[in-house]
Amino acid sequence: MSATEEEIPVDAPVTQPVFAPKAAVAQPKPPSFMVRLLKKPLAVASLVWLAIVVTVGIIGQFWTPYDPILVNLKIFKELPSAEHWLGTDALGRDVMSRLMAGTMLTITGVIEAMLTAMIIGVILGLVAGYFGGWWDRFIMQITNIIVALPGIILLLTVLVVFNREMIAAMVVFGIMGSATITRVVRSVTLSVRQELYIDAARISGLGSFYIITRHVVPRIIGPLIVQLSLFSAIAIVTQTGINFLGLGVAPPAPTWGGMVAEAAVAMNDFPWLLVPSGIAIALTVLAFGLLGDSARDAASEGWTKSARTGGKVQNNDNVAEQDAAVAKAKSELNMDTFLSVRGLTIVADNGEKTSVLVDNMSLDLAHGETLGIVGESGSGKTLTSLALMGLLPTGTRVRAGAMQLGGQVFDLRDHDSIRDLRGSTIGMIFQEPMAALDPCFTISSQIVEVIRRHLGLDKKAAKEMAVELLRKVRIPNPEEIAKRYPHQVSGGMAQRVGIAKALVANPKLLLADEPTTALDVTVQAEVLDLIRDLSEQNDMAVILVTHDWGVVADSCDRALVLYHGETMEMDSVANLFSKPSHPYTQALLKANPHNAKVGQPLPTIQASLESLLNAPRKK
Repeated sequence: MSATEEEIPVDAPVTQPVFAPKAAVAQPKPPSFMVRLLKKPLAVASLVWLAIVVTVGIIGQFWTPYDPILVNLKIFKELPSAEHWLGTDALGRDVMSRLMAGTMLTITGVIEAMLTAMIIGVILGLVAGYFGGWWDRFIMQITNIIVALPGIILLLTVLVVFNREMIAAMVVFGIMGSATITRVVRSVTLSVRQELYIDAARISGLGSFYIITRHVVPRIIGPLIVQLSLFSAIAIVTQTGINFLGLGVAPPAPTWGGMVAEAAVAMNDFPWLLVPSGIAIALTVLAFGLLGDSARDAASEGWTKSARTGGKVQNNDNVAEQDAAVAKAKSELNMDTFLSVRGLTIVADNGEKTSVLVDNMSLDLAHGETLGIVGESGSGKTLTSLALMGLLPTGTRVRAGAMQLGGQVFDLRDHDSIRDLRGSTIGMIFQEPMAALDPCFTISSQIVEVIRRHLGLDKKAAKEMAVELLRKVRIPNPEEIAKRYPHQVSGGMAQRVGIAKALVANPKLLLADEPTTALDVTVQAEVLDLIRDLSEQNDMAVILVTHDWGVVADSCDRALVLYHGETMEMDSVANLFSKPSHPYTQALLKANPHNAKVGQPLPTIQASLESLLNAPRKK
């Protein structure tokens, strides 16, 4: 017997802890920039080599096997031996000792140039990008002047004026390099400054200095490391080049560039002398270059990495128990319907702790049927739809679960087996219309790309089909709209374009993740009507993720109610509205804004639950 507002059945749950607000499950933080960087073998190898170079440089300041400037003509130009591991040069000096003693001079020069470029570049770039206006124009004029200066001539002039003082030369080189750093930092800052959370911080009364240091600087760290790595490689080449030309540190003081110059003189009769210093320079430059490439990739992954994580997510579970749970789920699948899901459990791993986000969910869906998944924010609605596509966010994974789709059985833990279903069998519409569209390409080119990928049509036929798809989703003047870029169309039209892309291969299952949330009421109704009509025309099953009971009533045949990842009930829409069997569903319906009465506060879900649970129980 169903509950009413005045009375609760005897067998209904009566303990409030069941529905007490659960602590929000801590979503795992995406890996930090350094964590992503250290997962790259080339980055680790580069850092190891640079650490070795720095260590050797420090040791070389206090100890070397031999005096690096001691001349011994009795043992000149010797190959490596037990006494002299890297041989001796034309004056009988130990090559290894000279290499060790000269390392710190090279590293110090790179650090001087890098710090100069970083301090000037970061400050000027942040000021220009954040404050804009005349600050931006003034700083950009300065950087343009710096870029226009003849670098080599300027460095040579400094060396002459300061009597071969390498500190002065590398500081000037850093000032020259700061122009590139300034431009990169300004570019990133301009982008971050447009974010809504920056406006919110300003409205909250936060000062510019706090906003820059707290919200802007973390966003520039990745690109900054990339630029500094590449700049350091150039600084080494520049410094060694200066010493090679004899314009830097005066002999007999050892430097890498000076050792290359000495090797060049003896190249004809003793080429080995070039090997130690040449390899040291080459590997160090290569290490900085590879570190910069790895840093670029790690920074990019922080903002654009695909949500699919596959087996890379840490698994804290017993594999045998997982396999047993999946086997049980497969045995319970309904093979008589189009889609059947059993035992879907999604978890997030935070170190040694595992949090359950969706717990043992099951559902069935027939051809042409629309199932609404409804619940509060954070209940696991979107995660459920993403799991069926193998597109769970970073840090989450499917612990167990099986899916039967069109007679084929899939282990939902195996993302690779699901990949081929994307686009062809399963289509998806995202909540944010622009999420499915690349701002760099026209609407036509993006639809054509999907058509050629799935249907193999030539470019001309694909363009014609793209226009027909736009017409099919009721876009007026599709030939003209196809030539536009995403930012040149409205949100509702962008959502229709996303639907057109999802329909390219005539999928049999459409996952719609709150497709009308970002749209106005009129456009919402049009999009829902379109999805419903397409479902009827193509006999397409639809899973509609929403928190809006009005959408459920208008578009769905059945609905599944979620609460913090747990299935409260699943029934026809008519039954859920007329006689909901679960107290949480009743509370959710009472908090529906569509039922709000003018002049009366809208009941909260928790208040409605307390009222229902404390109501007199029917005898």
